[in-house]
Amino acid sequence: MKLLRTAPIAILACALALSACANTVRGVGKDVKSTARAVDETVEKP
Repeated sequence: MKLLRTAPIAILACALALSACANTVRGVGKDVKSTARAVDETVEKP
């Protein structure tokens, strides 16, 4: 009976943790992209 109560809580906690990781990876991707753009702009300026 205890497993029936804790399983949904554990699944919810895992889902929240995975969604936080996805947001972090997405944010890092945006940061890398903006950094690359800034470097390109700096190199292109005379």
